[in-house]
Amino acid sequence: MRPRPPDLETIRAALQPHGLFLRGFVSFAECEAAPHLAGGGSARSVALIGNIGSSLWPAFSHWRETEADRGGSDPLDTWSKAVIRPIAALADATAWFPSDPPWQPFQQWAMRAEGLKASPLGILIHPVYGLWHGYRGALGFAEPIVDVPAAHAAHPCDHCPDKPCLTTCPAGAVHLETFDVPACRSHLRTPEGQGGCMAGGCLARAACPAGRDFRYNEAQLRFHMAALSL
Repeated sequence: MRPRPPDLETIRAALQPHGLFLRGFVSFAECEAAPHLAGGGSARSVALIGNIGSSLWPAFSHWRETEADRGGSDPLDTWSKAVIRPIAALADATAWFPSDPPWQPFQQWAMRAEGLKASPLGILIHPVYGLWHGYRGALGFAEPIVDVPAAHAAHPCDHCPDKPCLTTCPAGAVHLETFDVPACRSHLRTPEGQGGCMAGGCLARAACPAGRDFRYNEAQLRFHMAALSL
């Protein structure tokens, strides 16, 4: 008996209380290299799961409050797995996460699924959400996902004449083609960096005009900055 096609509406309903969304889909041709499913065979399709703005923050924050260790050393990854794995079981899917091997090409999948391109900060930029979104996991299926529209998205950077992300970074780490990670991290260790980007989020990211209505709330910004290994 062939597996059933993925029931996307059931998956969407299961994700909704956690502030997570089906962000996009990739279908693999039979002759195309595809990731291996836990039950054997290769995936025929993948559904990406992620947040839009601070959509996950209320559910994630509540979960942390119920955990004796506040979720451990990697609470967002731990929470994502706790939420997505049961949904994968419900949907007869294999769950993958950006933090875990076997390392899957999440950025390539996102570019293919949503038509996105990288910003000068290295973050994929969305025409509506800007830099304020993320991918928390993916579901792999033995069957194709049907009736998926082709992904075509305007690249916001192509229509941004001022490009304030290039001039706002106090470390001068952001360039049109490269992001100087060592310069960024060196700055974040300084008193200026601790009181600026570390306290309120990356200044260059905040300067981007795309998707400003979806900017992460202050608590989420501080959480992500504190999670950096400096």
